[in-house]
Amino acid sequence: ASEEFFYPCKDSEKFEKIKEKYQLPDKYFLSLSTLEPRKNIDHLIRCFLKTIRENKFDDLYLVLAGKKGWLFDKIFEEHDNAGDLKDRIIFTGFVPNEDLASIYSNAQAFYYMTLYEGFGLPPLEAMQCGTPTIISKQSGCAEILTNCIKVDYWDIHALADAIYSICHNESLFRYLQEEGLREVDGITWEKVGQRIRSLYDACRG
Repeated sequence: ASEEFFYPCKDSEKFEKIKEKYQLPDKYFLSLSTLEPRKNIDHLIRCFLKTIRENKFDDLYLVLAGKKGWLFDKIFEEHDNAGDLKDRIIFTGFVPNEDLASIYSNAQAFYYMTLYEGFGLPPLEAMQCGTPTIISKQSGCAEILTNCIKVDYWDIHALADAIYSICHNESLFRYLQEEGLREVDGITWEKVGQRIRSLYDACRG
């Protein structure tokens, strides 16, 4: 992920402007992706609603950042079905790179529940901003990233448990935050390029 755009950003003055711009709450979970079926956002909405209902979380929101893609109707149907909790789900639309560090860094956690993905950069971006990250076991991201929570993309109970744990387990939160930052420090364009170059050199003998 670009070091220019993705870094721990705790500038409170900047975040106040970002909050006003996107109508963000103080405490929120974040997902960032195109709004389309393979991103599994309707499942994330159901799990989020299940968690806040069962645990009576009255100050926690779900922020869904990203533009509309294809067949996005099901996502907004889940939002409509939320009833009196509809206002706890916020759609920001497209967010430019210059605003993302602040949005990532101030989230309680980042969720990427894709049904399939070669390798998605958003989990890397979130970890690079120091944000605990939860991803689906079935995505290519799970083959690369280690210091994040991994759950089956269809398991509503596992994801609800992950949401609850992030809220109540401070040591888990800090572990994912610190180890995530440490891990992505080794996944830069320069370092990956050097490793690929060394493989080519080794193959040439």
